[in-house]
Amino acid sequence: MDHMPDPLQPVLGGDEPFDATEFEVESRAELDALLAKHTLAGLVVLGLRLDRDPPDMSGVDVHDTLFVGCEFSGPDVETDLIRRGAHVVPPLDGLPYATHPAVLYTPEDLAAGFDGAGFAGMYDTAVYDHFVAHGGAVPDIREALAQRLHDAGIDNALGKALAAWAKAHGQEGAVGIMGGHAAPRGSSAYRMAASLAQRLAGQGRLIVTGGGPGVMEAANLGAYFASRTQEDLSAAIDALAEAPHFLDHEPYTAAALSVRAAFPLPDLDLAGRLQHGGLALPTWLYGHEPANLFAGQIGKYFSNAVREDSILRLARGGIVFAPGWAGTVQEIFQAATKTFYATDGPSGAYVFLGVEHWTALPVAELLRPLLARSPHGDQSGLIVVTDSLDEATAALIRS
Repeated sequence: MDHMPDPLQPVLGGDEPFDATEFEVESRAELDALLAKHTLAGLVVLGLRLDRDPPDMSGVDVHDTLFVGCEFSGPDVETDLIRRGAHVVPPLDGLPYATHPAVLYTPEDLAAGFDGAGFAGMYDTAVYDHFVAHGGAVPDIREALAQRLHDAGIDNALGKALAAWAKAHGQEGAVGIMGGHAAPRGSSAYRMAASLAQRLAGQGRLIVTGGGPGVMEAANLGAYFASRTQEDLSAAIDALAEAPHFLDHEPYTAAALSVRAAFPLPDLDLAGRLQHGGLALPTWLYGHEPANLFAGQIGKYFSNAVREDSILRLARGGIVFAPGWAGTVQEIFQAATKTFYATDGPSGAYVFLGVEHWTALPVAELLRPLLARSPHGDQSGLIVVTDSLDEATAALIRS
């Protein structure tokens, strides 16, 4: 994959600032500060490009240091570290992705390559093509190990991103927004989800989606416009509606990049990027769907099961279910199980957005008697079915 751009330089230990993870070293600056103290003993060094301007670690205590996914200048360096008590889990050769990303993806990471080679040349597409070529959901053992290392890195990076959010915005629960992936740009469901997300993000709530197209893109788009007017959001949706269907990969992606260019964000810290775009947790299992390029941070997984559980686990401030079908219904009952047993603590509102849709598909009516029998007390009052953005916002802000 030498012909691909290198969108993951920040992921592989670029100029990221020091973080609060005491035992993890995730940037070259942090490593250099520790090398000056002559010890890395007991620490975990994640995904650094140590083949670039190789550091001198000859006099450094590396007893029980774990190097995961780091690039070294040669095998002799790895051998020396192991002889002196370190453990090395190297990146596997021939992969288009980092085996232990230290930070979440950005839209720029996933879209890298589009300008020169179109959708087929994007980083996101290259990883998906590799995923398919190596067995998809049933990879060979070598690929399976690499994918699980990658997803463990995303888990770790997600925890740090959420800590940055909580430090800036407090412990208010995140709001999950789910719904049909096929909702066209410009449709009523798309506009409602975008408008609601804009309101919630503007009031300091973290928007969490599954990172796909349709309602999910609309929600991240709304959060992207958290500090702009409703008129700006409407204009952006009108522009996106020129390429309404995600199966038209090339124009669909080009329209998203064009809107981002027309409505650029200022330089933001990690918490600011999460407010302006929210968090998306997509999966390469559905990699035939174009990347959602409006999320502020993207935790893209190979494992669909892990990413689905993560979305529902995070959305403790309530969940919006915009019109959707089988996938959305599955997520409704996965969420209901967590609420029924209070698996992840108290639950926020269940807002079913679109009365006509949820009357024809009466999931809420089935959910009420179930949640009423929760061993933690009657939870059926959490359910709100509405067409009103005001009512939806009030229910979620209350949560």
